[in-house]
Amino acid sequence: MGAGRGVPISLDGVRDKNLMQLKKLNTVLFPVRYNDKYYADALASGEFTKLAYYSDICVGSIACRLEKKEGGAICVYIMTLGVLAPYRGIGIGTKLLNHVLDLSSKQNISEIYLHVQTNNEDAINFYKKFGFEITDTIQNYYTNITPPDCYVLTKFITQPQTKK
Repeated sequence: MGAGRGVPISLDGVRDKNLMQLKKLNTVLFPVRYNDKYYADALASGEFTKLAYYSDICVGSIACRLEKKEGGAICVYIMTLGVLAPYRGIGIGTKLLNHVLDLSSKQNISEIYLHVQTNNEDAINFYKKFGFEITDTIQNYYTNITPPDCYVLTKFITQPQTKK
């Protein structure tokens, strides 16, 4: 990968003052429109939602939602991860995803999952490189895009056992 060829890729948290950048990116990157709950969840996830900058230009983002599972464990749902087309392939998506994977590991979160449209081979292959597996297929998940089906991709993080 060409990451780090002299041009810094930096991540920044999403706050009220830069939320508009996330909204603009999503409009360009994704075929679906996100509602206020999406943005409230993104803000509420704190460090799990980031904007990526390439030479101080906002070119990508990852937005997550923290969910409680039965038994009280927390899992991370990646709502969106996207990088503007001219900036793909230079490590920005990798940096965003690794940030969330590292954070999850540090916080003892053992499960991360997301939905991907079944025909989005680039995204499916990207996540598989990081150890995500297709764990489910949901028919008619999307309402206004074709195909409407999605895969659920899940990564289970095994936590290092601490010696007592």
